[in-house]
Amino acid sequence: MPHFTASDGARLFYRDGGDGPILVCLHGLTRNGSDFELLRPLFPDHRLVALDARGRGLSEQTGAETYTVPREGEDVLNLLDHLGIEAAPFLGTSRGGMVTMALAAHVPERVLGLCLNDIGPEMEPDGRMRITTYVGLQPKERNIDARIAAMSTHHPGFYGVPDARWCEEVQHHFAETPDGLRITYDPALRDAFMATLDRAPNMWHGFDALAGRPVAVIRGENSDILSTRIVEEMALRRPDLIRTEVPDRAHMPFLDEPESLAVLRAYLAAVAAAEGNS
Repeated sequence: MPHFTASDGARLFYRDGGDGPILVCLHGLTRNGSDFELLRPLFPDHRLVALDARGRGLSEQTGAETYTVPREGEDVLNLLDHLGIEAAPFLGTSRGGMVTMALAAHVPERVLGLCLNDIGPEMEPDGRMRITTYVGLQPKERNIDARIAAMSTHHPGFYGVPDARWCEEVQHHFAETPDGLRITYDPALRDAFMATLDRAPNMWHGFDALAGRPVAVIRGENSDILSTRIVEEMALRRPDLIRTEVPDRAHMPFLDEPESLAVLRAYLAAVAAAEGNS
C-alpha cells in the first residue's frame, strides 16, 4: 500500500489510481480517503489522488498538536512533491476544502481550481458545535450491523439513503474490535478541534486567492455547516461560481448524487478549458 514520509517524518497513506488529468481529493475532519473511491468508476478518464490525513485511516497518528490546517496543508504539498505533481485541481470535502483554501492563500500557483463539498470560507456556529458531539468519541454500538441500523439517527437531514450506502459508510469509518466498535482515526483529534472552537474559521482570503481559476460548491440542502447565506456571499465574489444544492442531504453529500456529479463534471470541464487557454 502506498505511503510517503512527510517533512516532519510522519508516514502517511494515499490512494492513487486512474489515467488522465489529475484531481487531488481531500476528505473531511474525521474521514479518510476512502470517501472518494465511489468516484473512481464514475470518472475513469481522470487520475484521482486521495490522501488519508495524518491521524486518520491508514496514516500515522502523530498527536493533537499536529492536527492543524497548516500542518495538513504542508502534508498535501509533501504528497504533491512525492508524486512529482507541480500543480493540480482539488476536490475538498469539509476540512479538505479548508486545507485547500489555506493552500490557495499561501501557494496559489499549486492550486489550479477547487470544488468545495459542503464547506465555504466560513462555518455556521451551530454546525461547529454539533461536531463537538461526536469528534473523537467512540460509538456506543457494539458492532457494524448495529451502527448501520442507527445511521439515520446519527445523520439527521439525510433522507432516502440506500442501506448499501450506509453499509459502505460504516465499513469505511469504523472497525469492530473485542472492545466494541471503534473509530478509525486518532481520538486525540477531539483535543485539536476543541482547542480551536473559540476561533471561528475565516478562509475568505484563500477563497479570493482562487480568482481566475475554476471554483465550484456543492451544498447539502439541510447542511448546518454551509448555509445559503455563505453560498450567496461566495457567488457575489465569484459570479462564475459553479454551484448546486443537493436535496435530502445534510453535511455532507456523498458526491454520487446526480446534482453533485453534474457540478463535478462542469468543474472538471472548466479546469480543462482553463488549462487549454493557459
